[in-house]
Amino acid sequence: MEKSASSCSLVLLEETKKTSFLHPNGACGYPPAASNGSLVPLTGAGTGSGACAGPEKKAPPAVVPYQERETWTRQMDFMMSCVGFAVGLGNVWRFPYLCYKNGGGVFLIPYMLIVFVGGIPVFFLEIALGQFMKAGSINVWNIAPLFKGLGYASMVIVFFSNTYYIMVLAWAFYYLIKSFNSTLPWSTCDNEWNTPNCIEIFRHQDCINGSLANDTINGNMTCAELANARSPIIEFWENKVLNISSGLGETGEFNWEMMLCLIAVWVMVYFCVWKGVKSTGKIVYFTATFPYVVLIILLVRGVTLPGAYDGIMFYIKPDWSKLWEAQVWIDAGTQIFFSYAIGLGALTALGSYNRFNNDCYKDAFVLAMINSGTSFFAGFVVFSILGFMANEQGVHISQVAESGPGLAFIAYPKAVTLMPVAPLWAALFFFMLLLLGLDSQFVGVEGFVTGILDLFPGKSQFRYKREISVAVCCLLCFIIDLSMVTQAGMYVFQLFDYYSASGMSLLWQAFWECIVVAWVYGADRFMDDVALMIGYRPFPWIKWCWSFITPAVCMGIFIFHLVNYKPLTYNNTYVYPWWGEVIGWCLALSSMLCIPVSILYKLVSAKGTFKERWAHLTTPVWGHHHLEYMAPDLRALTANAPGPEENKVVIFESVM
Repeated sequence: MEKSASSCSLVLLEETKKTSFLHPNGACGYPPAASNGSLVPLTGAGTGSGACAGPEKKAPPAVVPYQERETWTRQMDFMMSCVGFAVGLGNVWRFPYLCYKNGGGVFLIPYMLIVFVGGIPVFFLEIALGQFMKAGSINVWNIAPLFKGLGYASMVIVFFSNTYYIMVLAWAFYYLIKSFNSTLPWSTCDNEWNTPNCIEIFRHQDCINGSLANDTINGNMTCAELANARSPIIEFWENKVLNISSGLGETGEFNWEMMLCLIAVWVMVYFCVWKGVKSTGKIVYFTATFPYVVLIILLVRGVTLPGAYDGIMFYIKPDWSKLWEAQVWIDAGTQIFFSYAIGLGALTALGSYNRFNNDCYKDAFVLAMINSGTSFFAGFVVFSILGFMANEQGVHISQVAESGPGLAFIAYPKAVTLMPVAPLWAALFFFMLLLLGLDSQFVGVEGFVTGILDLFPGKSQFRYKREISVAVCCLLCFIIDLSMVTQAGMYVFQLFDYYSASGMSLLWQAFWECIVVAWVYGADRFMDDVALMIGYRPFPWIKWCWSFITPAVCMGIFIFHLVNYKPLTYNNTYVYPWWGEVIGWCLALSSMLCIPVSILYKLVSAKGTFKERWAHLTTPVWGHHHLEYMAPDLRALTANAPGPEENKVVIFESVM
């Protein structure tokens, strides 16, 4: 194989009348380019047996320029981008809560088991697919074109995720701005948004002991009225930040301060992504590493506070009886698929910018361990602070332990008000939250834009194609986000969070990814492709997981979710109306139905018998780089061919 001076690859295949050559996986060799410029294997490709008929002599095709795919400047850019994307808010505000809720240290047993049978195999699969196919989340399924609906499904999921996830960044940015005050606005009850029920210090124990003079608290509330009292942090969150209405149907007015914060974070995301991986790969060095610095600072501060030891022991103390509860295993599986960012297509997009020979197998294990290690480490930070908070309030730690937005915007802000130099610790915490979410957000946008641009390769040489595509994506998401800065915004946010990018959608996606690669394309065949890239075959355990274990785990948890489905509520008090649930299921099904609908459409629109349609639609569409990197195998197969006088020279061209 030789390369022309232009970046177009021409493969010179010497053969006699019946000489054949094989794909490294045992498939028949590459034919001339199809009408759309893609490489399509000859009939019988993928069987690994039989000879290929020699192609007829053709005139050399015209040289068509091929635009090389952008790659990371250095491999550490890829590692940092994956850390920034996969390590996010869920590691800090969800894993610690699940750990304490499901038996403390015992929770690590099902968690680590599912990491090795579900998390790492699918994490590695997505990165390796992107690297092998050199394409984003849609075109990567040219490996089995019938299942390209998987790509469209992941695009829908990541679009929804990009749309609602940024609201957390807007809230964190708002809290960060409010932290630059000598007195934190959520620490007192003398603000315009506070109600008469606001009370700064709850003295439950004094009421129980009967030690209060006149049976009143702060001179304005009796012990009997204490049940209806509200803390200033809850009133700041609900009355000021959310300005929440009584239900989904009451949208009310826009929160202009939150809208400005939303615009600010979208502008940040845009300028992180607009120039592609060359700029993204540099920014993540800061956004992915600085949160660890803040976590360490907060841990050092947390363990020095009174009550921290009790909080940490509450976090890790094992409760062995929990190990036999099904919910513990379900929570472990759901957290892993959520935390590892599986099924969103962004890992595939990041992997597509790797060098073809990058050792993605080693990378997958390193990144998985960093992700899970961060989750476990963050638990010590969170529960040392919550232990202090429980100690100060004189209550059991279970009464202050929360997850999700409740931890980030209620429990932790309350804790920092009890510390000396409270504004400093508040600013550090919310700056960390902003960075944790920011890199996850802009890598998600990068994955979505990459998938869109890959659909139109070389069709537009417009100079600012990427910049305009990113701008359109950000603007479209922002327009949808406007519904989340109204008084019903929190209800809309929960709909997106619970349905659009929930555990069910991700589990459904991961199940089909394993089935297609292992049973349609072939697990052994893809293991050979990985060996071609990294120079050795991964441990057979990975293949067994793709073929049997991981699909079974995914489908088992998926069915459990369906059987135990409960209507969505807010704060365990407000139940969503029926039409709200309909909207939620439409969000969920909009991605899940992409797969079966796409399969049916392709099969119905194809011609021939079912067997012929299946064979045609599951035949991989190869790209330019496959010929380039598989050239040595082709050269070796033709090295012993007869002399030049008996040979035919056929030039094949590959254009993506």
